Amino acid sequence: MKKQWYEALFENYARKYDEEVFTKGTTGECDFIESETGGDRSIRILDVGCGTGRHSIELSKRGYTVTGIDLSAAQLAMARKKAAAEKLSIDFQQHDARDLPFRGEFDLAIMLCEGGFPLMETDEMNYEILKSVARALKPGGKFIFTTLNGLFPLYHSVEEFTASAGGEATYRSNTFDLMTFRDHNITEALDDNGNRIVLDCNERYYVPSEITWLLKSLGFSEITIYGAKLGAFSRNDTLTTEDFEMLVIAVKT
Repeated sequence: MKKQWYEALFENYARKYDEEVFTKGTTGECDFIESETGGDRSIRILDVGCGTGRHSIELSKRGYTVTGIDLSAAQLAMARKKAAAEKLSIDFQQHDARDLPFRGEFDLAIMLCEGGFPLMETDEMNYEILKSVARALKPGGKFIFTTLNGLFPLYHSVEEFTASAGGEATYRSNTFDLMTFRDHNITEALDDNGNRIVLDCNERYYVPSEITWLLKSLGFSEITIYGAKLGAFSRNDTLTTEDFEMLVIAVKT
């Protein structure tokens, strides 16, 4: 079976991933997460799409118990290597985020930097990720995640934005479909062995009303949405058309 673009990208991209511009806000993002926990280190945290473990490791260093899951064996191998270097014991597991094995086990779930959602091929697959996270949370558990802001491409060129942001990968031939709110693009990058990979990518952008409805249908309440600033998440940042990503916070009822 042919691999999906996100599977092919992360097959051998762990070192390169950690060099990306968008990975540099870890400390500030964990500061925000910690403020949302009230500093309660007795809670259990699920990091969905943990990648090379940057948030899991930072939160573990601060005394939190974290389980990190990812689809990519290569990303997880790097996460375990980094955790071992810090002498941290973190439970990293390989799972598809659409079918997590957890049931009411976690007080907090985080899913940052497009950790699976919204990379799936269909809206139904993306919804399965949200449903899977909902099952993993305890009643009263909190869900904090970022996703692509569908208001942004209505006013800006995604291709120009990604070019100005810099980074290891390059994006071209972006086409934003107003009927599906999906951005199709060609992504080129060098993998960890220096080999060039060319991927036909397809990412779903969401508007706030969609996210709110999806979460309500899964039993979430107190749903609030903000602009997501790299390394500086805040409840004071009203979402606007200038925000490439949105920050979503919801509570499982």
